[in-house]
Amino acid sequence: MSRQFTAIIFDLGYVFFKWFPNTKTGIPAQTLRGILSSPTWFDYERGRLSESDFYAKVTEDFMLEPDQIVQAFRQARNFVQADNELIVLIRELKAQSSELRVFAMSNISLPDYEVLRTKVADWSIFDQVFTPDAAGERKPNLGFFEQVLSATGVDPQRTIFVDHFPENVSSACSLGLYGIIFNNPKTVARTLHNLIGDPIMRGRDFLKQNAGHLWSVTDWTHKHEAELRENFSQLLILEVTNDQTLVNLVEHPRTWNFFQGKGQFTTEQFPSDLDTTSLALTVLHRKKELVFSVMDEMLKYVDPDGIILTYFDHRRPRRDPIVCVNVLSFFYLYGRGNELQKTLKWVHEVLRNRAYLKGTRYYGTAECFLFFTSRLLASSGDRELHATLKPLLKERVQERIGVEGDALARAMRIIVADFVGIRDEADLRALLPLQCEDGGWEIGWMYKYGSSDIRIGNRGLTAALAIKAIEAMSAPSMSLSQSPSPNLVVSPAPPSKVKSAAATGCQHRSKPLMKSKL
Repeated sequence: MSRQFTAIIFDLGYVFFKWFPNTKTGIPAQTLRGILSSPTWFDYERGRLSESDFYAKVTEDFMLEPDQIVQAFRQARNFVQADNELIVLIRELKAQSSELRVFAMSNISLPDYEVLRTKVADWSIFDQVFTPDAAGERKPNLGFFEQVLSATGVDPQRTIFVDHFPENVSSACSLGLYGIIFNNPKTVARTLHNLIGDPIMRGRDFLKQNAGHLWSVTDWTHKHEAELRENFSQLLILEVTNDQTLVNLVEHPRTWNFFQGKGQFTTEQFPSDLDTTSLALTVLHRKKELVFSVMDEMLKYVDPDGIILTYFDHRRPRRDPIVCVNVLSFFYLYGRGNELQKTLKWVHEVLRNRAYLKGTRYYGTAECFLFFTSRLLASSGDRELHATLKPLLKERVQERIGVEGDALARAMRIIVADFVGIRDEADLRALLPLQCEDGGWEIGWMYKYGSSDIRIGNRGLTAALAIKAIEAMSAPSMSLSQSPSPNLVVSPAPPSKVKSAAATGCQHRSKPLMKSKL
């Protein structure tokens, strides 16, 4: 699926160690930069000049006073300290992978290195440290890298190199190492976690750590997100994970409401809807008499075209193709799909004419329509249904592979592609780096309020679908001739209604995928 890394090589200066803010020496900054990029400095690093010879030559080359040079470098040594956050990160990475080896490789003179070793730092995290003095080479020369690779015995294809300078990273990459430029500590930390850790295990840990608190949020203002207690995402998380301990549902005896309490950002008295009800009665096991009774009631809510509507409320005659797909899934699961043929015909036309590309009234992306259509096919082995939708679904998802999208969109795309027998490597490569340090993924905005376009997302749902997508890419693809069996989750008792805050997680967010019905 991807490279499995077993070694990391870090630079010391500018990476493992950092300068105190406002560090100053007795030499002008421009002159100091000139010294540090001069052949004299390079020879000093490689051990070809002693410290006294180096000071003498720099004094001559840059027309400085000897005491001025000595004092400047002593000042610089006093203003450097270990990056404790990076030390913690390296410990975490080693805890994630028992076979991980960590090395340091730095352009540093022997006298400066001896001073560094006196600094407060956990040097035990390094398996070995390489300096130019011992190697007789310095970065970016390939000879230095070749010596390090030979001495450590690491496989370049399974080794990460982290350095502040692009030219050093380029040399490493030319020998097959995976290069990271150290320009943003948080971004580098996230990248390393994603390269070293197991994305599935980390994702599952995120879900477990936030179990019962995987609430949705809205983007109702540009300044902050607002928590939203709703049932739809909880039901979908339950279906994807088959783990009832993760979710927090407000049970309904018959028809279901999107909201767990009063309506939020809309009218407080909000009607039950066919979408959430269909999802609930396909995910949770209920008596057939009740199920058929609810279906009979649903058939009363169709528009003049004979297409199923969204709400159990004739005063809100809204329709949405994805809602139609989910109601069809419910009916086909229980063998009554033939009663919604006008709805199916419209869904087929939406798929055929790509009417989903800009999202729908309640759902934000094309991937939502494709995902729930694959779920419809998975709910039933009906040959006619599969013959009508599956070949076309395959064409449509293939058109979307590699299209820009957030973590949720890409996860859905991978899952749909796998369902129709396509391996979507492009979206997997894009999905894996989007995993956050806490193991979850950035929010995917799945649905929206129909009247205001306020978006709704859920990190728990995004994580659950991302894990499912990665697992799908780790297993053999399903043949097109196979039809998945219906997925029923038995609900032995109503889950507890714990009150808690949503886990909002990652700093960077992507666009969403979920829906709300207003």
